[in-house]
Parts: sequence; C-alpha cells; structure tokens
Amino acid sequence: MAAIIISLALFIPYALLIIYYRKSWAAIPDFITNENHNHASKISIIITASNESANIIACINSILNQTYDKSLFEIIVVDDFSTDDTAALVQSYPDPNVKLISLKDYIPAGSINAYKKKAIETGIQNASGDLIVTTDADCIVPNTWLQTIATFYEKNNAAFIAMSVKYNCKNNFIEIFQALDFMTLQGITGASVYKKFNSMCNGANLAYSNKIFYEVDGFKGIDNIASGDDMLLMHKISQQYIDKILFLKNNAVIVSTQPMPTVKSFFNQRIRWASTADKYDDKRIIIVLMLVYFFNVLLFVLPLITLFNNTYFSLFTFHFSLFTFWGMLILSKTIVELIFLYPVAKFFNQQKLLWWFPIAQPFHIVYTVIAGWLGKFGSYKWKERKVK
Repeated sequence: MAAIIISLALFIPYALLIIYYRKSWAAIPDFITNENHNHASKISIIITASNESANIIACINSILNQTYDKSLFEIIVVDDFSTDDTAALVQSYPDPNVKLISLKDYIPAGSINAYKKKAIETGIQNASGDLIVTTDADCIVPNTWLQTIATFYEKNNAAFIAMSVKYNCKNNFIEIFQALDFMTLQGITGASVYKKFNSMCNGANLAYSNKIFYEVDGFKGIDNIASGDDMLLMHKISQQYIDKILFLKNNAVIVSTQPMPTVKSFFNQRIRWASTADKYDDKRIIIVLMLVYFFNVLLFVLPLITLFNNTYFSLFTFHFSLFTFWGMLILSKTIVELIFLYPVAKFFNQQKLLWWFPIAQPFHIVYTVIAGWLGKFGSYKWKERKVK
C-alpha cells in the first residue's frame, strides 16, 4: 500500500504541473509583426563552431538570406579549436558581414572547462551590435528571423528573449523520439518563461541586450560550469530584470536543427543538459526538477518491484495488482502529457509525431532516469572533450 500512496503523492502534483504548463502555453500571446516597423537595432549574431565544416556554410547562408537590412547585422563565428576546415571555410566566405574569431588566439587549449561560454563571451567582446543573438552552427534560420526578433525587442524593451527550436527528424524511431522529447521541452520553455519561472531556454535561439550582458557581469560566477550558456545566463539576468525576460511566440522565428545521429550522442547531449540541474538558486526550479525526476524513478522501479512482490490492492471498489497499477500510472501520465503536447505540436506543425508518443513513453522514462543520474554523478563527452 505504501507504493500506491507514494505513487499518488508524486503523480497528482506532476499532473497538476503539466496542466499548469498547458494553460500557460495557451496564454502566451502570439506576437504579430508589423512589416512597416522601422528598425534601428544593430544585431550581432554569435555562432560558436567546433568541427562544423559540414554545417557552417548552410547556417551562414540562411542568416544572410534575411529580410532584415544587411547594414544592421553582423555574423561573428567563433571557432572553438576546430581540427577540420571550419575556420578556413568561414575565413574565405565572400561577405563582409561574416567575421571569424579563433578562440585559440585568446586562451590556450585545455585551460578552462566552459569553452562555449568563453567563445560566446569572446564573440560579444568583438561585437558592435546592441542586441546579441545566438544560434548554433548546425542550425537553419527562417528569413524573417531577425526582422521579427528586432521588432519584438524594440516594442517590448526586452532584456532577454527565449525562442523556439525544432528538430527536423527522419522517419526512424530514434529521431522521432528526440523530436517528441525536444518539442516537450520547447513547450515547457515557453510556458515557464511566460510565467516568470525562467527554468529553461535553448542557446540555439536566444537574444539578449549587449548592455545588460555586461551589467550582470556576463558569465562571471557560472563560467566554471561546462554547460548552461543559455539557461544559467537567463537565470542570472532574471535576478535583476525579471519582467524583461520574455518568450517570443511566433512561427517566423523557429530555428531548425537536426537530432543527434546516434543513441550515444543523444545521451551525451542530454547528460550535458542535466548537469546544470542543481546549479539554480531558485528553489522552485529545484523542487520541480526533483518532482519530475523522482516520479520517473518511481515508474522505472515499480515493474522491478512486481517481479518480487506483485501484491493485490483494493482502492475504493477496485481490486488490482501492483503491476496493473503501474500500467494505469503510465497510461495516466501519457494522457496528461498529450493534453499538454497537442497545442505545442500544432504550433510546430508536428502533430503527426504524436502517434508515436505512447510508444516512446517507456523509453522516455528510462532515459530520464539514466540521464538525470549521470548528469549529477557521471561525466559526458561533448565536442571530443570529456567533461565531469
């Protein structure tokens, strides 16, 4: 009976949290752009690149294909110790708006833990823009991206803008699984930022004030943490500018990228993300993360318990085994999450992926438990670097 009490004590607040996210996502106003808006903001796009020769040119091309005035933006690619021809490709790119900075000119290899933060910081030091926009070297941006961001920034006097990213997945299970998981995270991002919870965002699609970045001392205080160039920076800025942390909900700014090609690379990515989970000062974020993690741990261990003691229980007028109760929890979790995820999938025009969601559920529980544990107690490999 203790297992059922613990299960309900975790499931009920979890379900309420997901419904809260559903209502919060729906409450985010769609931002309507004004094509006649006269822009004045100079934008610096910062791209950190480490061995991205296969992707960097397509990324740059998509940025240069903007409807935004080319005299008002620059692209700064910071080469993060690439061993391929990434730097050479950027250096030879035939456009004066594209600039290359080599991180090796600023720091020796192996001297720090947070290379991406240092790369972004170095890019900002060489930026002339009022607004810093970050994306990743393997991303493709829509041609109205900068125009929409600039309009939103100028109308709202925003300090930090979180925006959407989506995976373009092929018709195989590992990529569909990642797309579903990532879409869920994107929905939570929008909901939490809108409600000033500020627990999640993605560095592949961010914008923030250059001036405010320096006002909060940039990455100082979090520069020893390998990950968190996005979420930890947002959290840091929110401590001074909570009302100016905004989410831009508009299809015109959705950045596209590719999922991880293998299960190993997927786990390394998610472990890296999970490694920042205990780095927040806001106790509400810690409580939510613990609730989600321990509920998944419960769902992971319950079927193992039934192998040794599949006890029958009575609840109200129903009689069932512990294994049956576990199945009911899985079904309830899936239904609640689908209620949240449907409007998010509609926003991304990825509703067809939801047919895979029930199939993905058991795998999602297993990966959440493993990635969460290794994010705290393990290590991961990212960009050929092993990080503890």
